[in-house]
Amino acid sequence: MERKWWTLVLVSVATFMLLLDVTIVNVALPDIQRSLHASLSSLQWVVDAYSLMLASFLLTAGSLGDRLGRRRVFTIGFAIFTAASFLCGISEDPTLLNICRGLQGVGGAGMFATSLALIGQEFQGRDRATAFGVWGATIGGAAAIGPLIGGVITESFGWEWIFFVNVPIGIVAIVLTEQKVRNVFGKEPEPLDIPGLVTFSASLFLLIFALIRGNPEGWGSATILACLIGAAVLMAVFVAIQLRTRYPMLDLTLFRNPAFNGVSAVAFCLSAGMFALFLYITIYLQGVLDYSPLEAGLRFLPLTVLGFVASPVSGVLSHRVAIRVLLGLGLALTGIGLLFMHGIAPDSTWTTLLVGFLIAGVGVGITNPAIGQAAIAVVPVEKSGMGSGINSTFRQVGVATGVAGLGAIFQSQVNSKLAEILPQAPKGLGEIVASSGSRGVAALPLPPALHVKAVAAADVAFVGALNSIILIAAILSFVGAIAGFALTRSSSFVQPTGA
Repeated sequence: MERKWWTLVLVSVATFMLLLDVTIVNVALPDIQRSLHASLSSLQWVVDAYSLMLASFLLTAGSLGDRLGRRRVFTIGFAIFTAASFLCGISEDPTLLNICRGLQGVGGAGMFATSLALIGQEFQGRDRATAFGVWGATIGGAAAIGPLIGGVITESFGWEWIFFVNVPIGIVAIVLTEQKVRNVFGKEPEPLDIPGLVTFSASLFLLIFALIRGNPEGWGSATILACLIGAAVLMAVFVAIQLRTRYPMLDLTLFRNPAFNGVSAVAFCLSAGMFALFLYITIYLQGVLDYSPLEAGLRFLPLTVLGFVASPVSGVLSHRVAIRVLLGLGLALTGIGLLFMHGIAPDSTWTTLLVGFLIAGVGVGITNPAIGQAAIAVVPVEKSGMGSGINSTFRQVGVATGVAGLGAIFQSQVNSKLAEILPQAPKGLGEIVASSGSRGVAALPLPPALHVKAVAAADVAFVGALNSIILIAAILSFVGAIAGFALTRSSSFVQPTGA
């Protein structure tokens, strides 16, 4: 097999593992919650510790790829990710699990930041469009079978094995990468921007911490206010550093290109809306509708399988259709699908989500390959590593802020509704409802009369809050659709695409 196809296969395996770990973990979260006695905040950190560290190190990993060679950074990242997966599996408390998830994110940054650049260095013309179609299909495939695999593994072997399964695959992939992939360097590699890395990472951490802890601590508390102010100050310092340093981690001049802004907005909005919402839909399926992990995974298939099918079609269409049309259409369909999901009632069945799942699945499938192509096309060839890293950063920042931001609204809505319909609710009931639905409330040792009322109130509060964040996710999708269509014009591309 030719080298370029080996590159595509190994990059696709890495991307598959990275995203599979998100979808698998989502399905396993209720089991993790029960096994480790985790709160909603801890569950959010299981997702956000990974996304946050991934986002924090992507730009640095992209620059390292140009400096040390993209294959080398890719392989090192793969090794860290594989080792961290093993550590996640042996974790026995939420804090240790979240630390190991963060380490996974560091390794994932090396893999993800160089993935698009590795494809870009080997493929040109029509083959490049085909390769990005395959890469997009890989994203769709990870989403398609992730919930199902997660359900099977969690029920058959325990949630720990959703991490252990990465180890043998990772070892084989690392060996093949070293043998089959070229280690291409940037033409003018730049030194690392350590001050930029520190200020960017610290700013993101403080923001996510404030969003996740805002409801429990109180939004007006000194801790939360200090975190929010600190996040803003550090981000301002980061921008100042990027403007003054000779070798910035994030080249702010790229934002002068409208197409760069458009594809970045699309990547952020898709992740902050649709992908961040998966956590709360999963809790709904298992905590309110009382499905097992496998049964919940099966319910996700209409959405994820259509995303898998639509991705290669989108790659083929990119030969004939402008990228901005695919970006705008894909996110618009995702938003429409979310609107169809809105309106869940306490007595609804999962089929209430079905039409929305189908439409959103097509939308996600159309959008992902177009994002991949545009992310490379909007930067010069010598900055492909940075371009790949920046785009992936917007994705992961979207997931992290989406999970935390939607979670803050979700928890607030749950607490407010419970206080309204069940004033005598015991302290901490809102946290239980938000993290495990009415299933968690049903397990509480409450007086019989209060028990019945609490379970009913939990269902009402949960679906009301879920409807609110679904609507917000839909609005984000439409904003991204408008930005993608309006800004991502081929006249602003500096590398060719299939269209």
